[in-house]
Amino acid sequence: MITQLIKNGEVVDTSAESNSSSSTSKKSGGSLDKDAFLQLLVAQMKYQDPLEPTDNTEYISQLATFSQLEETQNMQASLQEMEANSLVGKQVVLRVTSSATGETSDVTGTVDSVIHENNKTYLMVNNNLYSIDDLYSVMDDSYMDAISLAKSFSLAIASLPSADELTLDNAGTLTNLGKHMTA
Repeated sequence: MITQLIKNGEVVDTSAESNSSSSTSKKSGGSLDKDAFLQLLVAQMKYQDPLEPTDNTEYISQLATFSQLEETQNMQASLQEMEANSLVGKQVVLRVTSSATGETSDVTGTVDSVIHENNKTYLMVNNNLYSIDDLYSVMDDSYMDAISLAKSFSLAIASLPSADELTLDNAGTLTNLGKHMTA
C-alpha cells in the first residue's frame, strides 16, 4: 500500500523522503506503476478539502504525465532490444573491464545471439556473454570484406616463390591476383 502525506487537500512533497524511498525502490527492482499512481490519486481525492477541491484538469494532467513517462520507458526498452537483435551476425568490438584487475580490454568477434534476461540485454560473442553496455563499435560489412580480401591477398603473395623462381605454373595465381588488384 502506498501512503502519502496530504495537507489542505494537496499532496505534500517530502523531497528527502521521496528521494530516499525512490532510490530504495530502484535498488529493490520495484517501480511506481499505474495501479500505485491511481491509489495515490484516490487518496489525494479522498482527503482533499471539500471547500477547496482540486481542479479536475490537474488530475488529468498528472495522469497524462505519468502515462507519457511510462510509455517513453517502454519505448526505450523496446528500441534497445531491437538494436541488440539487429547486431546478430555483425562484427563488433566490446570494451570490457575486468572485475578482478580493473583493466580494460577489447574483445572482437561476431554476435552469435542476443539474450534478454532480468531486464538486461546480453550479446553472445565468441561463446561468452557480454552486456550490451560493453558495446564499443560495430564493424561495417564492406570493411570486414576488405580486411578478409587483404588477408587472402597477402597469403597468396606469400605462397608465391621469389621473382627469380617464378615459372609458368604460377601464371594462373598471378593472373587472379592481378584481377583482384584492379577490381
